[in-house]
Order: sequence, then structure tokens, then C-alpha cells
Amino acid sequence: MQTDPSPRREIGVFDSGVGGFTVLHELREQLPTARLRYLADTAYAPYGNRSPDEIRARSMAISEHLIAQGAELIIIACNTATAHAIEALRARWPTLPFVGTEPGIKPAVAATRNGRIGLLATPATAASARLRALIERHANGREVVVQGCPGIVDHIEAGDLDSAELRSLVARHCEPLRAAGVDTALLGCTHYPLIEPLWQAALGPDVKLLRIETAVARRAVDLWTPASDSPALHIETSGDPAALRTWIERVLGWREPDVRSWPAAL
Repeated sequence: MQTDPSPRREIGVFDSGVGGFTVLHELREQLPTARLRYLADTAYAPYGNRSPDEIRARSMAISEHLIAQGAELIIIACNTATAHAIEALRARWPTLPFVGTEPGIKPAVAATRNGRIGLLATPATAASARLRALIERHANGREVVVQGCPGIVDHIEAGDLDSAELRSLVARHCEPLRAAGVDTALLGCTHYPLIEPLWQAALGPDVKLLRIETAVARRAVDLWTPASDSPALHIETSGDPAALRTWIERVLGWREPDVRSWPAAL
């Protein structure tokens, strides 16, 4: 893809780090001609360990930057940022469409056979009022076991997708879901599909895993009017561009993107 740096009509995507690449992959599949700009806020990752005020401040600064670069649609490819910032972002830019990423409680309710659902999330998402409201609105009497999973995102950001330490951590976080007898589990963080086999192994083959990134991309398709611009992919990070480029090549197998630095300070 070409990497014309001039501001044009773009779709902006951001996450605390690399998790949003699961959403970006779906966007590239469903909108192959779109100009996409992805910002990984790796200097502040993981958001799941930060306060709601910090998350909102970062989300505001990033959105302002993406808009300045030409974003006419912004995808918050992060469950934690969606939970704590999307309402503030929509209030700040009421005419700009924001697509959030939230656990699919409704699909889980439709999928469960025994009425017991598990939700694996970052600590900040697990503690958010928005998640509690989502469950109250859509659970329809089903039991939802919410498990905060500190430490998982740190391993994924470091490129560790299969160590013994990570497997042990995944198993520990899955134990409350196994004890509750859930038959359906939601991966409530966009990082988590990158280690989906580990979650499945820890939960067992009879537990159905649900992920959200395809639905997020489809929502973007509904809101986006294709233009005549040539497709482009721009990737920026508040952390180390070289480290992120190495992660992208090793984990995703993408060779073409240039990764540029974006100032981390507010």
C-alpha cells in the first residue's frame, strides 16, 4: 500500500497498544480501498491499569490528532477506552461518528445453552459502570461472571503469546469461569484474540469463545462512504516505532507498514 503522508479523508483507529490490530485486520478485509490510520498508545499501555481520567485524557488527545490528520470516522479499538471515554468523545465531537468496542453481551445471551456466561476483560473494563449497565440491559437474567485479567496485556505487548508464565496466568484467570460452569465466554479486550488458543485450552473445548472485532468492522462499513482515494495504511505509536515494527512483522507477518512516532506527552 502507498504511504502518502498528506492529510486526506481517513478512518482513524486507536488502542492502548497492539490489541487493536485485530480490528485493523478486519477493516482491511472489509474496506480494502480505505485510507486507514492506526495509533498505538504503547507509551501508556496497558489502559486497563490506568484511571478513568487518564484514559479519557489520552483518548481525547489521540482523537484530536487523528482528526487533524483527516479522520472522518474514529474506531476505538479498545474495550477499556470505549468504557471510559466514548461518551466524552461523542460530546466533544458530536458530528463525528465514533465506533466503540464493547463485549457482545447480546450475542453471548443468544449463544449460551445453560445461561452462564463468562467475560474476560482488563481490570478497568471489568470495573466500569458502562459494562455494568451493558450487562443489566442485555443479560436478560443470564448469569455473567466478570473476570478482570491483570497482566495479560503486558505479555501480549511484549510479544509473548505462548510462554509457560502466560499460560499459567491465563489458566488462573479462567478458573472462576470454569468453577461457575460457563458454556460461553467473551474475550472482552481486543488484545485477547491474539492468544485465543490459550483461552480455549484453559476453558476447555466445550466453552464457546466469542470475539467482537468483526462486528466492529461491519459497523464501520455501515458508516463509511468509500471515496476515490488510493488505499493507504499509516501506523503511529507513542512508544518505540522500531519495537512496534518488529512486533508487527513477527506476530502479524505484515511487511509493508512504516511506523512513525507520535509524541506521548499531553
